[in-house]
Amino acid sequence: MEIYSTEEQQVDAIKQFWKDYGNSILIGAVVGLGGLYAWNYYSDVKVAQAEEASKAFHELTTKSSDEAAMLAGVAEFSKSHDQKGYQALLELIVAKTAVEAKDYPKAIEALSKVIAAKPGAGLDVIATLRVARIQAEQGQIDAALATLEQVTDKAFFAQRDELKGDFLVRQGEVEKAKTAYQAAMDNGGVVTSPALKIKLDSLNQA
Repeated sequence: MEIYSTEEQQVDAIKQFWKDYGNSILIGAVVGLGGLYAWNYYSDVKVAQAEEASKAFHELTTKSSDEAAMLAGVAEFSKSHDQKGYQALLELIVAKTAVEAKDYPKAIEALSKVIAAKPGAGLDVIATLRVARIQAEQGQIDAALATLEQVTDKAFFAQRDELKGDFLVRQGEVEKAKTAYQAAMDNGGVVTSPALKIKLDSLNQA
């Protein structure tokens, strides 16, 4: 599904950002607090922790094809590292693996952890969109539409509204679906989802 592909690209971009700049951001934030010895010590500790978390994260992502090892590693990572960004990315991997196995409760549990943690970088919004998609897959269209209402970040309005249109089509709410698709178009959705215009055109011709 094109919109899912767009989310995967966003997650991959965030992963790369953390890989390239995660440690530097932490260093800059801590050093900016002051040059006292205590802060320098604190900086050294935080940098070391970030480097350990980064190493553990990359080791875990190489195990993503081994579900048992990956799930055990994610649980251990949560206990050993206080890194919301990495933890959220790992939970998204857990959720994706669970969806592929059609274990939807496990997927929603993992995504809910990301939403509750509010790790930033749009990860909680991506998790919310995926929860809505899972709910719709289970036939819970009203719940899925309600979940989409929680998306208030303008950067994700196009994806939100396209999904809303998809769900409304399933309910037979053609006019409402047209409105949702048009809203997605108005927010530039066709740039990341070329299929969006086809969906809207097909409803207008029906």
